[in-house]
Amino acid sequence: MSAKKTEETKVICQNKKARFEYELGEHIEAGLVLLGTEVKSLRLGKANLVDSYARLEGGEAYLVGAHISPYANTAYGNHDPQRRRKLLLKRKEINKLIGKVHEKGQSLIPLKLYFKNGRAKAELALAKGKKTYDKRQSMKEADSKRELSRTLKEFNRR
Repeated sequence: MSAKKTEETKVICQNKKARFEYELGEHIEAGLVLLGTEVKSLRLGKANLVDSYARLEGGEAYLVGAHISPYANTAYGNHDPQRRRKLLLKRKEINKLIGKVHEKGQSLIPLKLYFKNGRAKAELALAKGKKTYDKRQSMKEADSKRELSRTLKEFNRR
């Protein structure tokens, strides 16, 4: 009889702006190389992914611009909140991403940070920037959905 290991995930933070600003493509999960104080801050939910991105340099991937607040309960040796953090990906995945990122307009954007079985992970997506008129269209669709749900809610109350 084998015991099945369940995956436990706890979302730390999400980049909600990315879904509005970019057309998202393929999603990738990557591990993070972190310092001890960074892990403690993440467990407290003190992170922000706005204006962050992933960069491929020298055959390795890095998370740039992600803000992890300094841990308040440390006496010395706190981390730099904006430092580059190495992403753990397999060589095959990195080579595939290098080819796709060099295409016109492709970027590698983090969507969320989370803990999976006690390990810090980042969900990345290949993304292409939206034009202004695409953003307006997205806003119109969101408004129409909101109006429809309000109407249905009002109708169901009666």
